[in-house]
Amino acid sequence: QVQLVESGGGLVQAGGSLRLFCAASRSISRANNMGWYRQAPGKQRELVATVTSGGNTNYADSVKGRFTISTDNAKNTMYLQMNSLKPEDTAVYYCQMMVSWLNYWGQGTQVTVSS
Repeated sequence: QVQLVESGGGLVQAGGSLRLFCAASRSISRANNMGWYRQAPGKQRELVATVTSGGNTNYADSVKGRFTISTDNAKNTMYLQMNSLKPEDTAVYYCQMMVSWLNYWGQGTQVTVSS
């Protein structure tokens, strides 16, 4: 069993930055992959960014060049640095971790970008 706790969300003006944190209850070095997803009101959950155990990253086209996913194995923490935020980035952001091919999710953190 893995517990994931997100933090770092909040209210920011368009053009601003936020850094999201995802703290895992166990070592993330054994994760098959980790990622950030988001869900806006009335929309389906969508992929934002993922990182594999080998360090390969993948981003949604809508966030490329603005968001950066990273991990710190020593702290069992994953990050999402979000720059140049837009109102359309407003959503609940969830972290995801796959361990032994089982998927785990955090409870989410709200990000609101005002215009």
